[in-house]
Amino acid sequence: MRNSQRRAIAVLATAAAAGLLAGCTLISPTRTQTESEVPIPAGLESYYQQELEWSPCEPEGRECSTVTAPIDYENPGDGDIELAVVRVATDSDDRVGSLLMNPGGPGGSGVELVQQAAEYVTSDALRESFDIVGWDPRGVGLSTPVQCYDDADMDAFLYSVPANPTGSDAWLAEQVDREKAFADACLENTGPLLGFIDVESNARDMDLLRAVLGDKKLTYLGFSYGTSFGAHYAELFPENAGRLVLDGAIDPSLESPETFTVQMAGFENAYRAFVEDCLLTSACPFTGTVDTALAQSKTLFDGVEARELRSDDGRQLTASTLGTALSYPLYDEGSWPALSQMISELEEGDATLALQLADGYNSRNDDGTYADQATAVYTAATCLDGQFTGGLDGTRATLDAIDAAAPTIGAFVSYADWAHISIACQNWPFPSSIEAHAITADGAAPILVLGTTNDPATPYTWAEAMASQLDSGVLITREGEGHTAYAQGNACIDETVDDYLVDGLVPVTDPLC
Repeated sequence: MRNSQRRAIAVLATAAAAGLLAGCTLISPTRTQTESEVPIPAGLESYYQQELEWSPCEPEGRECSTVTAPIDYENPGDGDIELAVVRVATDSDDRVGSLLMNPGGPGGSGVELVQQAAEYVTSDALRESFDIVGWDPRGVGLSTPVQCYDDADMDAFLYSVPANPTGSDAWLAEQVDREKAFADACLENTGPLLGFIDVESNARDMDLLRAVLGDKKLTYLGFSYGTSFGAHYAELFPENAGRLVLDGAIDPSLESPETFTVQMAGFENAYRAFVEDCLLTSACPFTGTVDTALAQSKTLFDGVEARELRSDDGRQLTASTLGTALSYPLYDEGSWPALSQMISELEEGDATLALQLADGYNSRNDDGTYADQATAVYTAATCLDGQFTGGLDGTRATLDAIDAAAPTIGAFVSYADWAHISIACQNWPFPSSIEAHAITADGAAPILVLGTTNDPATPYTWAEAMASQLDSGVLITREGEGHTAYAQGNACIDETVDDYLVDGLVPVTDPLC
């Protein structure tokens, strides 16, 4: 599953924090200095010295620009791309600098985040102190895009009914030609950029953005997959890393099969929490104990494909599309009622809401068009960042491990995710460029690593791992449900992050928010 912040954006809570800080230390007594004087990497002078031209853009209060970056930082003469940038600028005399933000993904749009939700995902304190800056990472949105299929072909790729039962060996074999065709289309329609959607190329873009925004040090708030950007940035540029907040962290030391298995266990835990909550309501489609309800769930889901359930637009619900529909509302506790309604409708033979939830995750509009190329970017980035070997035997082995770790929903979610990614990446036109390893970022200033105890998409153990691996990592825990921690209505988390970003205050111990 994409680790992006595909969740409802909550209005910031105004309630006072309880037991906020157990003590703080100050990492910088002065404001972040601007006007970059950091040495420029050799051969990249023309990129680092470009001047941005800001123009008003929608909605009111936003300014947009573009930054030119090389496709390949090691060979800048091989061509350029454009990075779309948007900011909400502060006019305060106490301006600290720029706060770069990324919503996750792979495939999340930072431009969309800041344009549509800057007032909801940042506090008054941050908007007073910083220019809030979002960018579309390479391949995403308004930046030079990754392009694979047109709308009709993407619809067929994501929603067509397979010739063989989903999950069978024959189904796996069927996916090979399908994934090869997808990879070929991505290469043909994207070109050489397809080989440079990796996390390190994005981290280098962040340093370029830091420089052209005029900051000596990078100040950054990254969510979910965006924490990989931040961690790799600190590894590549420890001397340029200022105040970094990595929310919903990913463990960079895990190889891809284990990463997917642990993540599916996270979704299973979230589904169990949903069931526990559901049984307390009158509209719950389940009865009995939690374990009984989980068994009822499994029986229902196992039989969906054979029942050939359809939505009101005539599309048939496959087991893999069901997996996408199940995972989407688990990102956010506020979406659990929709999940309960979807299950009730499936029991009645109606797949309309299930298809609508899958469409929401896949960025599919009601008319069959797609709002973005998130699936393409997710695939390209994951193939370059991950490790995928073993052919269909390797794919099957991890499917079995996922089913054991997440016996209620893991198989269904992994049909749309692990199976697709594993087979696509074993047939991708570019090899993996990143080896799994612990990131220490020696020499970097203290880095806040946020984890939510029952986060389905980025399990809490990943935040613990990243915080322990980073030489200067500081773990901040949010106790609760849902994906990521900041701007979720937890005043303890929000004030801890704001105090760190604005004033450089680092908690001495985890405040356990």
